[in-house]
Formats: sequence, C-alpha cells, structure tokens
Amino acid sequence: MSFALLLRRALLAVVIVAAIAHPALAGPKKRVAMQSDDAPDTVTYGQRDDVMRFARELAERKELDAGWVQDKLAQARFVPSVARFIMPPPAGTAKNWNAYRARFVEPRRIASGLAFWNENAQWLAKAEEMYGVPASIIVGIIGVETIYGQQMGNFRVIDALATLAFDFPTGRTDRSEFFRGELEQLFVLCRSETRDPLDLKGSYAGAMGMPQFMPSSWNRYAVDFDGDGHVDLHGSTADVIGSVAHYLAEFGWLREQQTYFRVTVPEDANEKAVLLAPDIVPTFSVAEFAQRGAQLTPDALSHEGKLALVELQNGDDAPSYVAGTQNFYAITRYNWSSYYAMAVIDLGAAIARERGRQ
Repeated sequence: MSFALLLRRALLAVVIVAAIAHPALAGPKKRVAMQSDDAPDTVTYGQRDDVMRFARELAERKELDAGWVQDKLAQARFVPSVARFIMPPPAGTAKNWNAYRARFVEPRRIASGLAFWNENAQWLAKAEEMYGVPASIIVGIIGVETIYGQQMGNFRVIDALATLAFDFPTGRTDRSEFFRGELEQLFVLCRSETRDPLDLKGSYAGAMGMPQFMPSSWNRYAVDFDGDGHVDLHGSTADVIGSVAHYLAEFGWLREQQTYFRVTVPEDANEKAVLLAPDIVPTFSVAEFAQRGAQLTPDALSHEGKLALVELQNGDDAPSYVAGTQNFYAITRYNWSSYYAMAVIDLGAAIARERGRQ
C-alpha cells in the first residue's frame, strides 16, 4: 500500500473521530421529512414491550396460540394517515343536511343500488321475511357504506387497529381502549374463519367488507346467510344482506314500523328545547308531542311508540326536522348520526322508486 494512500486513510479517520466528538463538524443536520404511509418503518410494533405484552395477554384471554398472535402483531405498522383521519373536523364546521344528502343520494349510488337490488332480490326478500327489515333499508345502508362493495377500504385492518390501539392521537377523546378491544376481536375472527390477520383490508378505523362491520360486530351479528359454512362480508352478498338485517333486528328494529314522520316544531322555543333534549332517543308519545305544540302529520297520529324530535341543520338556512321512531333510532346504532340515518332512508327510497319504474 502506498504512503499517500496510508496518509489519506489516516486523515479520514481523524475527521470521522472529530465529527463524532464534535457533531457540529459533521456539517448541518438533514431536516427529517414528515412520514408518509409509504415510508419504511424504523420501529415495528414487534419491538415494543407494551404491544407484545398485550399480545400475550390477548392470547391467554381468548385461548389463542401466543406465538401466532405475537408474530402477526409484530408485523403491524403505524400508519400516519390513520391517525389523521380519526381526528374530528375542525371546530366550528357547520353541519349541512342538504350537502350531506347530496353526497349519497346521487346517480352513481342509485344506479349501483338498483343493480344490486335486482341481482339480490331473493336474499333481500328472505332477510325481510326473517328479520322484518325492508329491502330499501338494507340496500340504503350498503350503498352509503361502500357503494355496494366498490369502496371497502385499502388499509390493512391490523395496521389501522394497531395504530389506534397503541398510538391514538392526542387532541380528541382517547379511544385507544375501544380499538384494543377491536384488535382482540380481529384475532378471534381470524381464528374462527381461518383467515390471516395480515390479509384483511378495510377502512382507516378497521371496518370491513361491504357493510363495514368492525371486528366485534362481525363476531356478534354477522350471519352465514348462504349456508356455505363461512361468513364472508367481502364476497358473499347473501351474507352481507343477512348480516345487516340481523344487526338492525338485534338493535330493536320493529317490523312494519315507519322510520320517521314529518313534523312542524313548536313555536315556543322552550317547548322545542324540551323535545330536542333527548336528541335521537325516542322519548315522547304522540300526545306529548301535541301537548308541547309540535304538529305531526295525520299518518303519525295512530303511532303507538315513542318519538324523538330530530334536528338536521342546513348551514345558514333553517334546520329540517323529523319525528324519528324506534326504527330511525335502530339505524343510528349502525352509525351514531341522524344525518347518516336520513341518508340511508332517502337513498333506499330513491332506489325503490327507480325499481318501481322498471
């Protein structure tokens, strides 16, 4: 080796040692770019003691193979966009029922829903006979959720649930405990259906399939409606239809009851406030609505159940109001929003009208 080469190596060694001892000599630090979903993981969940402890405890609680649970959970990754999407809208964002409705009751969903209804009329009729839930409601839910399977989500469910279970973002009410429960239910589901937890795709919140069931809802309410020995909410429209109907029935759907009635709210602000106080929970009888100055349409006067005065804001315009029944409330157990329930009802009704024109 030449003397010149030895000298260059010696000088390089001195520079490296100096840079380590004095970081400023190594030049300016590079700015770390904000991590994207495609960025490689620097620390996997498998390297976290709290996650692996959760895996062991989960396996013990549910009598699962601990090695299997730890191996799969070790391959879960933090997804930055999941943490962003779970955040609520900015404070002061005005609700607008008409704008919300327009997102769902639109030509693409109506056309897709009509095709879905025609292709699955037999299963829809069976579900209505068994559970009492009309085809229009079932079709409305599947249309609002995923446009009949066109948008079922591209997040690995195990990644979404792990992100929200172990790295729930600050700035809103902490729901990490809920998502730990859903992560546990995911492993229970995969054991019962012989599925690989790494293969299941869904929404940023971990909801799966055409009806967007969370793992716990899949385990409790999904049904093998086509009788093939498996529950498939991604590919079996029969299982999807039966599961949605079963879910609503379990949450109190009443056969042949309307979902809502038209109503004119009381002129007295105090009386209106009393009726609005329970929000979407049916609380008042038809007589109590009348006593407080609310005027119901004639078709509501024979209704024997309780009602809720539901307010739907329209931005700067006057709100809309309906008197929601127990069945309206049952739809909100699927998604806790009166706007969601009305969108489901209106989309299903629009598709039913189109089908009636055929």
